[in-house]
Amino acid sequence: MQRRVRLRDVARAAGVSVATASTALSERGKGGTTRLSEQTRQRVRQAARALGYVPSEAARGLVTGASGRIAIVVPNLYQPYFSRLAELLINELARRGLRSTIRLTEDVPARERDAVMGVSMGDADGVLICPHHLDDALLGGRRPPLPVVQIGATPTAGIARVAMDEYGGALAAARHLVSAGRSRIAYMAQMDGDGGPRLEAYRFALDEAGIDLDPALIVRGEDWDRRDTGLESTIGLLRSGIGFDALMCINDAVAIGALRALQAAGVAVPRDVAVTGFDNTVEGEFTTPSLTTVDPGTDAMARAAVECLVAQLQGETAGTPAEAPTTLIVRDSSR
Repeated sequence: MQRRVRLRDVARAAGVSVATASTALSERGKGGTTRLSEQTRQRVRQAARALGYVPSEAARGLVTGASGRIAIVVPNLYQPYFSRLAELLINELARRGLRSTIRLTEDVPARERDAVMGVSMGDADGVLICPHHLDDALLGGRRPPLPVVQIGATPTAGIARVAMDEYGGALAAARHLVSAGRSRIAYMAQMDGDGGPRLEAYRFALDEAGIDLDPALIVRGEDWDRRDTGLESTIGLLRSGIGFDALMCINDAVAIGALRALQAAGVAVPRDVAVTGFDNTVEGEFTTPSLTTVDPGTDAMARAAVECLVAQLQGETAGTPAEAPTTLIVRDSSR
């Protein structure tokens, strides 16, 4: 069996020390306290390519004290949005030579707290988290001991954040339904507390159009990440006898469940009831009818989050990434 090419082989071929070869093959050769000329860096890298050198993550960790592993923390993976976001983050990290590990909080606040405070992160060098509950009160004034970037959600003191324009996206969906002549628009599902920016946008759009808000049309679900919530909540709304001509759903998962319930009840979409979602998950393209939704800029958020985390890992002060743009995608469910 052919012997594995080692770093010292690359150093010998390039005519440099092992330390210099290590620096040249890492991002440290471009900046920081150790600087190399571009000529030296390229000579080492050419030698590495010629010899077929593959760096050892374990060896790199011993030299740098870093594992090169980033924890991606999401509430669950059954919600299509979170599984898609996790995939994008994994790919973005891999492009930068970083490995990833997935952690699920299962919507438990204490698990989100432990994740950003490093309690449950093992050898992770940083954390990318899409939380439901993370806030200043949950952290009790403490600051994370390792680089953390949160995606979406409300700001948390001491943690870099990539924002989602939930209000703008939801407002576009609500205005679209109003402009289509819908006046009995149900909102599904309401979250705990004030319902967040999506419910706020719904309320504003109705008020803007001079449509009286009927509290009975704000439908609360038990778990807003599941299709079952949309199915069961829509069945309940239909059985209540309350008239409605549109369903503005908090996300695509709920909307897909709602479409199933309407179809089973013989309600024509969009003739009788128009339906919108939020997240632009792949499933929405293949429902019958196809689902009108809001693209929250998931790709842009993933790129910005990884860039922000990498900046922190390199000792830089993380700037505030621009809020990801949202786009209303009109399909057959509301035409």
